[in-house]
Amino acid sequence: MKNDLNKNFKEKILLSHQRCKDFQLDSDMIFSRVILTGNALESLMFRNKELIRIADPFMIQLNDFVQDSDFLTILTDHEGYILRVYGNDKVLREVSELKMIPGASMNEKDIGTNAMGTVVFEKVPMQLVAEDHFIRAYHRWTCSCAPIFGAEGELLGTLDLTGNTDFVHSHTLGMVVAAANALSNTYRLNIYQNQLIKAKNNIENIFHSIPAGIVTSDLSGNILLHNKHLLELFAFEKKTIHDKKIWDLFDGWNQVLSQLNENQAFLDEDVYVNADKNILQLNLSAYPVFNQLKQIEEITFVFKDVKKVRKLASKIMGSKAIYTFEKIITQNDKMLETIEMTKKIADSKSTVLITGESGTGKEIIAQSIHNFSKRAGESFIAINCGAIPKTLIESELFGYVEGAFTGAKRNGSPGKFEIADGGTIFLDEIGEMPVDMQANLLRVIEEGYLCRVGSSIQIPVNVRIIAASNRMLQDEVDQGNFRKDLFYRLNVLPVNLPPLRDRKEDIPLLTEYFMMNISKRLNKRKIKIPEYYMKEMIEYSWPGNIRELENLIEMIINTEKLPQSISNKYCSKMDQINEDEAHIPSLNEIERKHILHTLKKTNQNIMKSAKILGVSRNTLYRKMQEYDIKC
Repeated sequence: MKNDLNKNFKEKILLSHQRCKDFQLDSDMIFSRVILTGNALESLMFRNKELIRIADPFMIQLNDFVQDSDFLTILTDHEGYILRVYGNDKVLREVSELKMIPGASMNEKDIGTNAMGTVVFEKVPMQLVAEDHFIRAYHRWTCSCAPIFGAEGELLGTLDLTGNTDFVHSHTLGMVVAAANALSNTYRLNIYQNQLIKAKNNIENIFHSIPAGIVTSDLSGNILLHNKHLLELFAFEKKTIHDKKIWDLFDGWNQVLSQLNENQAFLDEDVYVNADKNILQLNLSAYPVFNQLKQIEEITFVFKDVKKVRKLASKIMGSKAIYTFEKIITQNDKMLETIEMTKKIADSKSTVLITGESGTGKEIIAQSIHNFSKRAGESFIAINCGAIPKTLIESELFGYVEGAFTGAKRNGSPGKFEIADGGTIFLDEIGEMPVDMQANLLRVIEEGYLCRVGSSIQIPVNVRIIAASNRMLQDEVDQGNFRKDLFYRLNVLPVNLPPLRDRKEDIPLLTEYFMMNISKRLNKRKIKIPEYYMKEMIEYSWPGNIRELENLIEMIINTEKLPQSISNKYCSKMDQINEDEAHIPSLNEIERKHILHTLKKTNQNIMKSAKILGVSRNTLYRKMQEYDIKC
């Protein structure tokens, strides 16, 4: 085996000598062709600082073992440049005369066949003795060298033991190989460790940057891990939380554990948590952590600010204001004055009461106020108090807890006030609100707190209230249908919208606006309104106000016909624009007109209209959607 190894060495050495001749090297040369100094040397050392740091202890130990035998321990980089030289003073002086110093290239092309340069080329351990070296100046040496490999198997450098030929021994190479392997393994472990540390730091950065409170506990309730946001959410000190059990943080630990043990998900549930400052309502999801036996070992809890969750949900669900003051079409002086006044009160915390006939644009004004205020980025929730059954209006406005009534959702549900927290709630047709509910609304306005149906826990809400009514609320107060104290609380900032008959100058503008937008939406051509007909439109009283005008324009675009009489526009007798023959309406047209007529008679009251028509409220809504009837 030893003879085979020597034979292998000799073959590689002969090939190396041939390469030296090809390089046109002189065997009488003494110094390497390339010796780095100054900035080039500094750059070499910087590039290899990690290899040098890891190799130094191995080289010192190896040098201590052989120092009495006048051996040198040499470290090179992957190109053969010397990085470190260790030895006693005597042998260091010898190699210094040959300029075997840091920065000197031991590559075959620069100094001929030598253990370090040939190992760089062959990437296998080598032992060279005397005349094995190409240049005569090295014939006094025996050199044993082994490669150092990185984590991916790449060559990092070489480790060499050089001494007098009198001390040549085959075991020397084995010792160098063992040291080089140990160095390679240490380098790899160091790389892996650095990667693990980096990965750990990255994970921690991500963990602490997540905008949600995260905490992990074992099944005994011990808190194992938490992020910074949890401390902020609960207003805890870092030292405080470790003294707590997980059930000290929120109510419902047993429910979470039960659901997870039954393989049921616990996602996005509203819970009340016990923070240091007060009781908070948060959104909670819980995720099991399994051991190798697929048993729950730990649970990770994710707490999110319920206000932020609902704000996001309201955006997704379209609970936002789209109208602004700039979109209101008018040149009427009174309407312009109203707009300027509402701009001034937009940022006030006081309640606003918008009055006006049905169809005058009360919600448009409400949305514009919201969008002109500092709450513009928050939710705008609109609710028609007249369209909600009396039995459901309290839970709709204020929410409910689990078990509050038959059919209540598990874990309850937030009401419109909670969803609108931080934003604006628009209570349309406030005059339709039941008297008993009016007391609850008054309490929320005055105290800034609400209680869900079935709960005694007070939830703080910060909501700007804008109410609207087409009724004279003062008359309703006098008749005992509306609470006087609530009326005065709502009527802090009154806004009255003039009917369309008092805004005659706006009729041509609105007609053109509706004609352009509706024709575009329906993908139909615009219809030119004759001058005589526009005069009739201006003189018409418009009991349905702007909504009635919009419906008329939509009818004209769809049928391409002008009603013979605006006041009798829903009868079958029509004046055709392009031809004179009579038009017989379809059943769908008749049904649509009948619904519109009924809604008009009931002042857009859905419940009353549905009762008159002999259908359910849901059926009426469906028909209105089918016929594109707006209320």
